[in-house]
Amino acid sequence: MAGEGPIEERLSSFFNQEKYREMISRAVLAGKRSVPVDFNDLLVFDSEFASALVEDPMSNLKILDAAAFTQAQIEHPAQAGKLKRFHARVRGLPEKISIRQIRSEHLGKLIQLDGIVVRASTVRPMLMVARYRCRYCGREKLVKSDDVIQPPGRCESPRCIGRRPSFELIQESSEYIDYQLIGIQEKPEDLPPGQIPRLIEVRLVDDIVDVASPGDRVAMVGVLKSTLEVRRGVAPNSLKLHLEGISVETVGKEADALLISPEEEEAFRRMAQDKDLYSKLIASVAPSIKGHEYVKEAILLALFGGRQKVFSDGVKVRGDVHLLLVGDPGTAKSTLLQFASQIAPRGVYTSGRGSTAAGLTAAVVRDAGGLLVLEAGACVLADMGVCVVDEIDKMRPEDRVAMHEVMAQQTVSIAKGGIVATLNARCSILAAANPELGRYDIYRSFNENVNLPITLLSRFDIIFVLRDEPIKEVDRSIASHIVGLHGGSEQAIQPPIPPNVLKKYISYSKRVEPVLSKDAMDVLQEFYLQMRSVYERTSTISITARQLESLIRLAEARARVELRKVVTKEDAEAAIALMKKSLSEVGIDVETGRPDIDVIMTGKPKSVREKLTLVLDIIKRLQEQHGYADDTAVRHELEEQGLTRGEIDRIINRMLSEGKIYSPKPGAYRLT
Repeated sequence: MAGEGPIEERLSSFFNQEKYREMISRAVLAGKRSVPVDFNDLLVFDSEFASALVEDPMSNLKILDAAAFTQAQIEHPAQAGKLKRFHARVRGLPEKISIRQIRSEHLGKLIQLDGIVVRASTVRPMLMVARYRCRYCGREKLVKSDDVIQPPGRCESPRCIGRRPSFELIQESSEYIDYQLIGIQEKPEDLPPGQIPRLIEVRLVDDIVDVASPGDRVAMVGVLKSTLEVRRGVAPNSLKLHLEGISVETVGKEADALLISPEEEEAFRRMAQDKDLYSKLIASVAPSIKGHEYVKEAILLALFGGRQKVFSDGVKVRGDVHLLLVGDPGTAKSTLLQFASQIAPRGVYTSGRGSTAAGLTAAVVRDAGGLLVLEAGACVLADMGVCVVDEIDKMRPEDRVAMHEVMAQQTVSIAKGGIVATLNARCSILAAANPELGRYDIYRSFNENVNLPITLLSRFDIIFVLRDEPIKEVDRSIASHIVGLHGGSEQAIQPPIPPNVLKKYISYSKRVEPVLSKDAMDVLQEFYLQMRSVYERTSTISITARQLESLIRLAEARARVELRKVVTKEDAEAAIALMKKSLSEVGIDVETGRPDIDVIMTGKPKSVREKLTLVLDIIKRLQEQHGYADDTAVRHELEEQGLTRGEIDRIINRMLSEGKIYSPKPGAYRLT
């Protein structure tokens, strides 16, 4: 390029500014090999060079790197002398291009794009300068190339003339650089309706490898390049695009990634002083849905979440609230959950039927180069946010098992193809399911109504049953609301707090870490002990330590709603009221009407367990006497114990289906 000298001199004075001198000095002392350069600073300093950098980045970046390295040598000659390379990592371009907007005109240009890292290969060494030795005469030769490095075509020694060239690579004398491939996908919120998210491959070298991992949101600056793609089904002369990464910034690993101005912070603090804020926030959750206030309250608390704790022995306790809605068709379950995924600072929505275990957690796939890479699933992408799983009962059982670790440990562990990794999945799970028989049957226990395993049900903090019961006044109110909505009177559903404000308020509230007060502790402890004491009267367990932890999380979320650092007695009482509502719907033994948490903890309430034990004992005794248990004799003894014919039929059929007993011949039973 003409006039390189003056450009290098100008750039030397650019890096001689106090801001960059300090940054370079700190980078060199820390042993780093790069310094971040804000593109706006370059634009102000020399707009001509900044424009040239965008149009012809490959040659101009070398000049920029050289100027930064020169300044590093001036600042700390001894330390800089140990560095073979030093880079100027340009970032913050004024124009951001979405992955969907990349076109052929951007080839060879410097561009910036935003997205989510969905896959990352292992870091491998890449050959930069190769030293080869001739196998005949031992002469050594250096080979350096910006493209593929290959052995020399011939040896220049007179002894080797006419011989077929044969070289070996001297690995210890060659120079290498770290190399990694990552895949960046469009962010869900930027995706046009009905479109499949697009992905671009990014090649990272040197000190920017391993800066971002799957699930991270990044701002990536790089040079768009292409390689000829030769495979079946691809048009001839078509090129495959990839990005040569120049700088990587992780933006939004934490929930407060939304930019909140000082004015907005002040407005939020004023909002928190409003005595009616809690009721206003509940009214702002899915305002187009009439009623379901307690469900909206639970969704609100799940969005705010509790405080994650790490104890001195290293045990982590999650702060995220998991919520399950089970209900009749037409009770607006999906609408409520979709609203939650949209209003959460980071929300991912997926439906059970279209989700696999790998899609929810993580997958190991083979890329075009044959390398195994890790791809993040929905729960990993929702890290520090909310993952909504609609129609969770429609998932295949083998895929549903993947949810267990996410809900309890909040991690995704994977061990496939030599890749052993644990990814973070610190998200709230909001799920919806339909009753197995179409409508919820109040005369059957909760686990008989829902086709979900007990191991999964017990991990939810709150479970609500939404029933469609014809009540004249309620029906009239809902009908007028729906007709009004479709008639165009949208003023009726204007929420007290607009969705965009609510989203930022939730994001801002995550900075508050509420702590339980003595009063709140006493209230929660008293409620727990009171519920446990039910065992003395009914011999049923109405609450477990899991529900106590859920109560603490809900109380912390309630305090966070009002930006309070202390959980008060009122917060604890609000959490207890919500838990009582949930337990009254699902933690009840329908046969006795008594509270029994074993309905969702073990799948069998105490009354059913007692009857099952009685039947097993009778069959065992008759089997020991006669070799098998006669159906007539079993039924006779059970009727004497007070069981009805219907109960006996139901219990025997259940035990046969569960494999506890089998029938060797008609009218006879044996224990398995």
